[in-house]
Amino acid sequence: MKQIVCLATSPWYPIPTRKQQVMSRMPDAEILYFDPSATIIAPLRDKHAKPLMTKYKEPPVHPQENITVYSLPPVLPFFYKCRAINRINQKRIARFVCEKMKEHGFSKPLLWVYSPVTVDCVDLIPHEALVYDCVDRHSAYGGNPALVDAMELELAAKTDMTFATAASLAERLKSAQPEAEFIPNGANFERFFEASKPQPVPEDLQSIPHPIFGFVGALQTCIEYGFVEAAAKARPDWQFVWIGNEKPGADLSALRAMGNVHFLGVKPNADLPKYLAQFDVCLNLFDAGPLSKDVSPLKFYEYLATGKPIVSTRQPDQVLQFSDIIHIADDAKRFEAACEAALEDTQPERTQLRIEAGRNSSWDARVGEMCAVLRKKGIL
Repeated sequence: MKQIVCLATSPWYPIPTRKQQVMSRMPDAEILYFDPSATIIAPLRDKHAKPLMTKYKEPPVHPQENITVYSLPPVLPFFYKCRAINRINQKRIARFVCEKMKEHGFSKPLLWVYSPVTVDCVDLIPHEALVYDCVDRHSAYGGNPALVDAMELELAAKTDMTFATAASLAERLKSAQPEAEFIPNGANFERFFEASKPQPVPEDLQSIPHPIFGFVGALQTCIEYGFVEAAAKARPDWQFVWIGNEKPGADLSALRAMGNVHFLGVKPNADLPKYLAQFDVCLNLFDAGPLSKDVSPLKFYEYLATGKPIVSTRQPDQVLQFSDIIHIADDAKRFEAACEAALEDTQPERTQLRIEAGRNSSWDARVGEMCAVLRKKGIL
């Protein structure tokens, strides 16, 4: 059985992202999954972060028989700005990981990492091979962008294999790891396919009339809110539903003032098919800014699995390969027209084409691609 140590950038619970989806599907493997560290000043910003200061002392959890999840100890802040601080942090993390490896009888596992900052710990953790799975342009999220980019390229150069969720990310990383592979995100097909079948109407949707145009995902600054604002003004009979958490910097004030725009907050992942089943059209709305070109939206592949009509902006580039089965708009006027056309795009054969595209974009398919690459290189 393959031993894998995964240093993740998302905690295993509550929201399943690429890290959990990949690790839960790795064949014939025993996995130590490490939730990311919080910084020691996190409780000053968020009182709910206080338990994270001691969570690393708690017993591990076992989401699957072959997966053990630990929390990493808290670290110093500003590691995205200062390499010396990052080295101190990563030395502490490596020491903790090595202790847990020893407890579980891991000697030289496959080390699988998700953050540029791990460049300063990978040499301190014994491993037989190193994989970096790049899921974002990390330098776009604050800190010292030049430092983060430099650490990422240094990390990629150390790897036996590098994956990336966007073609633009893979191309950049090829300067350090020429064999870097573009493998986009996917969908939990079985779960989201349920939205193609009749589902009970959630209570907070029962008073909202159709047609419903729905968005699921983080409400962040790179979302194109202007298109919805214009369409909601022009078509007061259309209802726009937003499901997700509001991120700092997103200005939703104009939308909140509109009677046909509804913010329902975050919903458990397992409940999302019930909401998607009520959408007449699913919305994928990224603006034309620099953050959008490097994303690989989980929501888009989940939408495909439902078979529902989809209206999308042109970002990210990955959506363009599906232009024959979705509706793409690059300005507010075309967005309204695309929404109108999508309402009529309900023919069974079109629905089935989207479902098949979702099946081909499933996490099972994506992890299968990854494993095929790793077997070819002798890593698995």
